[in-house]
Amino acid sequence: MPLAVGSWAREVLLCVGLLAWLFVLAFGGEHDGVNIWPMPKSASHGSQTLFLSKDFVLSTQGSKYGDGSELLKEAFDRMIDVVEVNHIVDGRTPTSSVLAGLNVVILSPQDQLNFGIDESYKLDVPAAGKHVYARIEAQTVYGALHALQTFSQLCHFNIYKRIVELQLAPWYILDQPRFPYRGLLIDTSRHYLPLPIIKGVIDSMAYSKLNVLHWHIVDKQSFPLEIPSYPRLWAGAYSYSERYTKADALEIVQYAERRGVNVLAEIDVPGHALSWGVGYPDLWPSAECQEPLDVSKEFTFKVIEGILSDFTKVFKFRFVHLGGDEVNTSCWTNTPHIIEWLNKHGMNESQGYKYFVLRAQKIALSHGYEVINWEETFNNFGSQLSPKTVVHNWLGGGVAQKVVAAGLRCIVSNQDKWYLDHLDVPWQKFYMNEPLTNISTPEQQKLVIGGEVCMWGESIDASDIEQTIWPRAAAAAERLWTPLDKLAKDPRQATGRLARFRCLLNQRGVAAAPVAGPGRTAPLDPGSCYKQ
Repeated sequence: MPLAVGSWAREVLLCVGLLAWLFVLAFGGEHDGVNIWPMPKSASHGSQTLFLSKDFVLSTQGSKYGDGSELLKEAFDRMIDVVEVNHIVDGRTPTSSVLAGLNVVILSPQDQLNFGIDESYKLDVPAAGKHVYARIEAQTVYGALHALQTFSQLCHFNIYKRIVELQLAPWYILDQPRFPYRGLLIDTSRHYLPLPIIKGVIDSMAYSKLNVLHWHIVDKQSFPLEIPSYPRLWAGAYSYSERYTKADALEIVQYAERRGVNVLAEIDVPGHALSWGVGYPDLWPSAECQEPLDVSKEFTFKVIEGILSDFTKVFKFRFVHLGGDEVNTSCWTNTPHIIEWLNKHGMNESQGYKYFVLRAQKIALSHGYEVINWEETFNNFGSQLSPKTVVHNWLGGGVAQKVVAAGLRCIVSNQDKWYLDHLDVPWQKFYMNEPLTNISTPEQQKLVIGGEVCMWGESIDASDIEQTIWPRAAAAAERLWTPLDKLAKDPRQATGRLARFRCLLNQRGVAAAPVAGPGRTAPLDPGSCYKQ
């Protein structure tokens, strides 16, 4: 049935309104057409459109990096896949304004992923020409990986021409991260996460330039990881199948490294460790009182020694996380043999807690790790921690200021702003959470090595983890990557770009929730992805 004139007019107005909205999303806003997430350090562009050749190639002419492990080639191939967004590229390539390939020049021949590695890059896309190449220059291959992620956001599949285009050429982008540590925590103790889910999280981290996967592997509820030195530990897993072998863990680490993501392993001691005693009951203070781990037994520290020794064969990141939070020592004071041990050594339960944390730190340091501990360890006995300690803030604001004043390093994850399981916290609060609040001296600012959003697992599993993480984690990712003077002063100025990035994640197979509303929100009505 034909539309009436009035209905037809309304439909036209709706279409015009939608087009205007899409135009604002694509080209409007604070940054004059720079529709990239996270926002680069500096970017300039023109107004021309280029088309990617169907034979778009990678060139490494002039590079000192040989790519013997094909890390760069794999990243280039992934980039091509995501810009095509699973469409069939079967259009006719124009005879002019064609981008033939991408020349990547990497100045360092090394490809070992280390904390603090140079992640900067330059991206230069020419305006026009016949058989021209875009150019990436980076100190390391990991800077080049970030450049590929940025390049992918400049490209769009032209649904009419059936080819990939790059708008607003020429582009010149200089970029580097604001903080070296940009993390996301996942929790595989409260709910088991299958390997493909973890790999998907790593892929989505790379899209937003997060670079540390904090793997909270075990907790009181379950111990899913194989420890060859103490093989009965994973008897504390939920079930036979909800476990990770040592080879699984190594696969996750290597998968992440090839995407520029370090894996930080955590064992949370002495509290949050009830599951350890399922396989080794001697680790419990008693059968009736099972947590924290028994401070009085050498066996406890032999197990920690064995775990960390096994970790060195898998987890190559400079740091290991030893937890140390929420330690309730009442089991110690209600267990006769621990009371006797404390008295013999002239300790009360608080001093026993300190003894445990410091001894665990010494074990980690002996294996070449630097230690991250939750903030309670600093709040209780900060000046006595190893000077190599990184204090992980989570309880609230103001902690980082105290930590750096004491000369220690800090990671910010204050729960009121950067805990993803707090579903009532909207993305705007994630975006506006500033790690350097009230820290003004350059020396102390350098001690804040970065921040981390935390996806605790009590209320998530494989079915809903992605839409609980994204897009709020992306808001924090821009805070951690982008220079302070380039960040939006009002999150409303970033809404259009974040909405576009959320839709881009959806197109790439990431189940990111709508921007409107708090965490893990479903779409309210039919409509364009860009308006949700």
